[in-house]
Amino acid sequence: MIFSRRKLMSKKRRGRQRAASKPCAAFTDKRMEHVVEVSHTRILFAGAMLMLAFGAISVRLIDIALLQEATEPRVAHSTRVEAMRMDRADIVDRNGVLLATNLNTASLYANPRKILDPNEAARQLITALPELREAEIQRLLKTDRAFVWLRRNLTPRQQQSVNALGIPGLYFQSAETRVYPNGPLAAHILGFADIDNRGIAGIERSFDTSLRENSEPLRLTIDTRVQHALQDELLKAKVEFNAIGATGIIMDVNNGEILAMASLPDYDPNYAGQALPDQRFNRATLGVYELGSTFKIFTAAMALDYGVVKMSGGYDATEPIRVSRFLIRDYHAKKRWLSVPEIFMYSSNIGAAKMAQDVGTEAQQEFFGQLGMLHPARVELPEVGAPIIPTPWRPVSTMTISYGHGMAVSPLQLVSGVSAMVNGGLVHRATLIRSPSTEPRAAKRIISARTSLEVRRLMRLVVETGTGKNAAAEGYVVGGKTGTADKPANGGYRRRSLISSFIGAFPMQAPRYVVLALLDEPQGNKATHGYATGGWVAAPIVKRVVARVAPLLGVRPVDETAPELHQVLDINLNREGRQLASY
Repeated sequence: MIFSRRKLMSKKRRGRQRAASKPCAAFTDKRMEHVVEVSHTRILFAGAMLMLAFGAISVRLIDIALLQEATEPRVAHSTRVEAMRMDRADIVDRNGVLLATNLNTASLYANPRKILDPNEAARQLITALPELREAEIQRLLKTDRAFVWLRRNLTPRQQQSVNALGIPGLYFQSAETRVYPNGPLAAHILGFADIDNRGIAGIERSFDTSLRENSEPLRLTIDTRVQHALQDELLKAKVEFNAIGATGIIMDVNNGEILAMASLPDYDPNYAGQALPDQRFNRATLGVYELGSTFKIFTAAMALDYGVVKMSGGYDATEPIRVSRFLIRDYHAKKRWLSVPEIFMYSSNIGAAKMAQDVGTEAQQEFFGQLGMLHPARVELPEVGAPIIPTPWRPVSTMTISYGHGMAVSPLQLVSGVSAMVNGGLVHRATLIRSPSTEPRAAKRIISARTSLEVRRLMRLVVETGTGKNAAAEGYVVGGKTGTADKPANGGYRRRSLISSFIGAFPMQAPRYVVLALLDEPQGNKATHGYATGGWVAAPIVKRVVARVAPLLGVRPVDETAPELHQVLDINLNREGRQLASY
């Protein structure tokens, strides 16, 4: 009975417990559903974030692997304060030959704070880069800075050698470096850019903004083949005659385009920082010289064009001319009356001075002004010298200028002036930039076409029978004029310190090109019988240059004995009953 009672009470308690537990179970089920829902949302969100992250990484990997160039980043370390933008347009010659371009290179820098042993690092570095100084590298690596340059513009082999050292704290930065594939060729025309690719000299400086902003190559008028021939022949002559310098120019007489222009000594613009001031000096445009008897071309042209004398006329050159303390005399005096052709052929200073006297000082000034010789040459280079002109321009100046003394101009100004004398009388502005237009360039007339023909005849006479015989390049009908001038010093002149030159044109029956060769302080040798004058040392340069470049320029040789050629260029030497001494 007792058992039955207990059993009954136990059943009642279990009933009460089940009744009490029913609401709890319902609450627990709802809570579990909420937890599951929240967990599911979080998992979805995390999964979405992971998918986005992996997607971004994949896109970046594809961009790096397939779309970008295989180069190092422009800014290789966050401590670099500025990006190195080096984009610069190429420079090419008239035929598209590359003269200046950009090359990707690596530059070495360090974070000294991460260098464990500066002394050991410096010691190892100079084994890979021997040109570095160990003491200087040690000093840089011991600074408290986070960035120091160690070496700019490494070659791939140098970069590999440094990389192989495995020194912590060393880094490379990729950048573009300006390079000149032809080395010294046309260095004074091209100029160079600095380490940050800013134009410092030459065309690089004159067109710095244009080269930075444009992607199209800048096309010059020069022809690398012609430039090489001119530069090569000038160098040979400079060495042969032990000259301190040389310069030369080749110009198209019909448009003023410069096909070649060289100045020696020269330099390699790839290593412009190592060049001496004399190497960087452009003798063709920045140098100004008294150019001696080459100026007789202008004197004869003035006199003939102004009508003060005819080709059949002449002057008494028997005695020297004394003006105050000045004495004007001839180098090889004939001591007699000379016709205009003889004055030119024998290069008579006395005859030229009297011719200029007849022209007059004002007319002479006006003539040289129209030629552009009273102001710096207008050409696309920053290195341009100002001419030295007499102030005041006295009558004695008029006479000395007639044969190239008392007035100094650049070789480029001489070439431009002579081009106008032989091309029919038109002055063209000299240029180094190839024009895309096929229309003729603007020009102004300075002498008549008839006077130009007479000047060409005189220049041809000089090469055929006068002081310029050594310039005769067979088949190319060269004409020209020699020039020899003492260099001025301390208010006077230094004897045997000469500027020796020859300026020629070819072919004289229809001139296309003017060629100038000039040597600074040449020394005569056995082959020249000790002479260092223009006819002996400069005229042969022009002969060799013409022979080399004429075929490149499409000028074909002709028979120089052909009657039709003589009909154009011959001068009637027997005028007014006077016979020339050479006949």
